[in-house]
Amino acid sequence: MSFLTKLFGQSQDDRAVARPLWHRTVEIAREKEWYRDCGVADTVAGRFDMITLILSIVMIRMERDAELVEPSVRLTELFVEDMDGQLRESGVGDVVVGKRMGQLMSVLGGRLGAYREGLTNADEAIMADAVSRNVTLHEGSDPLLVARRARAFAAGLDLVPAYRVLDAEIGK
Repeated sequence: MSFLTKLFGQSQDDRAVARPLWHRTVEIAREKEWYRDCGVADTVAGRFDMITLILSIVMIRMERDAELVEPSVRLTELFVEDMDGQLRESGVGDVVVGKRMGQLMSVLGGRLGAYREGLTNADEAIMADAVSRNVTLHEGSDPLLVARRARAFAAGLDLVPAYRVLDAEIGK
């Protein structure tokens, strides 16, 4: 053990358990099919919308397994860390970042509720309505395309055992 480690204590990354899942969530949200085939706008807003959609689906899946509840908290922390970094990188000042992060967390919470309702209801129009309110689409794009693909992803994710979800073996 080095002198500095002894002096300052060993810093353990509590979020490491969820980091691969966070990276996989972002990869899925960036898949070209969402943008090319489903009409999601390939803009900062559209990419954020897709990250919150996929993250919501993953978190909804995680909340059903007791062993995934704590890692879902870490996954949320990684979302916050990443969005904080993105805001700072885009030039948002320190004074404003906290307020913007609060707004982003509120957005995520609202979308979690909307997508939870859309995924648990047999009527796919409810998910399409949630998508139309929460995903930036190209003009004339049908939100039902995103809704159907999101529901298919969620259905596949429901079949993945908890340990594979945590290992980021999803959406393959």
